[in-house]
Amino acid sequence: MMPAGNHTVFDPVNYIFTGIPGTEESQFWIAIPFCLIYVASLFGNSLLLFIILTEQSLHEPMYLFVSMLATADLLLSTTTVPKMLAVFWFRAGEISLAACLTQMFFIHVSFIAESAILLAMAFDRYVAICDPLRYTAVLTKSAIGKMGLAAVTRSFCIIFPLIVLTKQLKFCRTNRLPHTYCEHMIIARLACNDITVHVWYGVAVAILVIGLDVVLIAVSYGLILRAVFLLPSKEARLKALRTCGSHVCVILMFYVPAVFSSLAHQFGHIIPGYIVNLLANLYVLIPPMLNPIVYGVTTKEILKRVINIFYRCWSRSSVPS
Repeated sequence: MMPAGNHTVFDPVNYIFTGIPGTEESQFWIAIPFCLIYVASLFGNSLLLFIILTEQSLHEPMYLFVSMLATADLLLSTTTVPKMLAVFWFRAGEISLAACLTQMFFIHVSFIAESAILLAMAFDRYVAICDPLRYTAVLTKSAIGKMGLAAVTRSFCIIFPLIVLTKQLKFCRTNRLPHTYCEHMIIARLACNDITVHVWYGVAVAILVIGLDVVLIAVSYGLILRAVFLLPSKEARLKALRTCGSHVCVILMFYVPAVFSSLAHQFGHIIPGYIVNLLANLYVLIPPMLNPIVYGVTTKEILKRVINIFYRCWSRSSVPS
């Protein structure tokens, strides 16, 4: 541990979120689009889950993976956004250490689980296009359940040690967090301990877990593209590419904001603090909102059922009582 010197070591019972630095006067108005995005995320992902779970014909591997993705999105946004809005609208920034660590746990678990689900979806598309005759034999409901369990177990095993390490830190600077949710390195930087282990643990997770997922997804799509361009007809090639289009969009929406947010944290001394903070907030807002829209618009089976639901609701409301 680094010597405390003139610092007074204390064990904070509560932390205080200060919101986005430099935007104190406009935080009330910033929260309005954030709230609308959150409502859209809740509605879109809940509707997606409802459709997939209630429609027997959608109990297929691809849609079951989409339902897992929707669950992870709901967990990520619900863990962060309500407290974010409370900070912006009511200045209710206080959070206990236990609640902060719990929030941090669920944020990071949902992120790593979502990365694993995207990898599983890439594998699903690989088998569907490159080895279609074995698709039903390989991707059984039992295999899909085991993949989902593996994604959750992997996330827990990676993040739980991080929570334990963070719990051991001694704090001597401040209990004010210049953020809207509990993120690992934001908390670690408040400590007077040597946080080298925390830094390298984060780097190892980024490279060996997220980086490996990205490489395997890229390899899967490389093999898929090779198989697609070997198909005899142009129509067959276009159909195969369309089935992968929505997944590629979701992958980009998930990893690109995460990369920008990570780079912004690394170069925080160059980039203004409010930009770093805004990127971190958009990262937990935008993908959960856009994922159900992408799958709802680009997947014919889901779109058809969404239209049916709205048509039935409209028909009932228009019938005179």
